[in-house]
Amino acid sequence: MKEEIIIAGFGGQGVLSMGKILAYAGLMNDLEVTWMPAYGPEQRGGTANVTVILSDSAISSPVLDTYDTAVILNQQSLDKFEAKVKPGGTLLYDPSGIHHKPTRTDIKVVPVPAMDAMMEMNNSKTYNMILLGALLALRPVVPLDAVLRGLEKTLPERHHHLIPLNEQALRKGMSIVG
Repeated sequence: MKEEIIIAGFGGQGVLSMGKILAYAGLMNDLEVTWMPAYGPEQRGGTANVTVILSDSAISSPVLDTYDTAVILNQQSLDKFEAKVKPGGTLLYDPSGIHHKPTRTDIKVVPVPAMDAMMEMNNSKTYNMILLGALLALRPVVPLDAVLRGLEKTLPERHHHLIPLNEQALRKGMSIVG
């Protein structure tokens, strides 16, 4: 098993955190992992993306030109990464940040109304976890319990009280697409 994932959006949307949690979940599931963030100096409001590779064998390079899966949170990222999803791959996107929908027919394209789900949950901190839950439902590369352990590892201890809320958001994302 090898899954090459790009998560892309604006800084402040939880893009890098989502990738970091996924990477830790892979490590806790005894997978080989790379996590490679990329963002501009503006961070919040600027573009940000992270490449995560999860594999049961050695990973030769963290640098990729194409991806098995893309999680897209804004139009700029869709414009940049839609063409880089491998034929037969998966593209998840939040329609609230997209003006021109994906057009490819050789990949699985899945709209995930994460912004709407976040509003239903009445908590802006759940957005990225809803998307991560949707990703896990469509591409179960790591089990939910590993993601929860990854959350525990990445969140500072003073925020551990938010883990149940994050689990709720993950499950909501899973239910949206699954």
